[in-house]
Amino acid sequence: MRVGFGADHAGFDLKQHLMETARSLGHEPVDYGTYSAESVDYPDFAEPVARDTAAGELALGVVICSNGVGVSIVANKVPGVRAALCHTGWGAARARQHTDANVLALGAWEIGRAIADECLTAFLSGSPEEGNHARRREKLAKVEQRGIGARTAQ
Repeated sequence: MRVGFGADHAGFDLKQHLMETARSLGHEPVDYGTYSAESVDYPDFAEPVARDTAAGELALGVVICSNGVGVSIVANKVPGVRAALCHTGWGAARARQHTDANVLALGAWEIGRAIADECLTAFLSGSPEEGNHARRREKLAKVEQRGIGARTAQ
């Protein structure tokens, strides 16, 4: 599966590590930058990952900054993206199972490599559950559509 990775300077080292983890799990990591630890702005990397995920160019996306909040906000601004900020493998698994999250947001300064590996592995191996969760995802999609309509009407 093609998985996009984007990070700012704070997430650069963790991004490099997680791309190798994804590769070792049999996935194809796609690097959206940044390409060094030099200071950059997280929206420049989170948005392209989110857009290509929503467009179907990527199966899933992973975005990383210092605490994961900025990249998750950016990613969730892209219609069709359901970015989940996770700090545990359990949370990442549930994000895929319950909300069909398609972008994983991580905080490089919040979690270490071992926990990040657990989050990524759980996220990449998860899949959406049906039943109540499908109904809730339909409601999420309606909320998104109302939000998009409200923004374009202004």
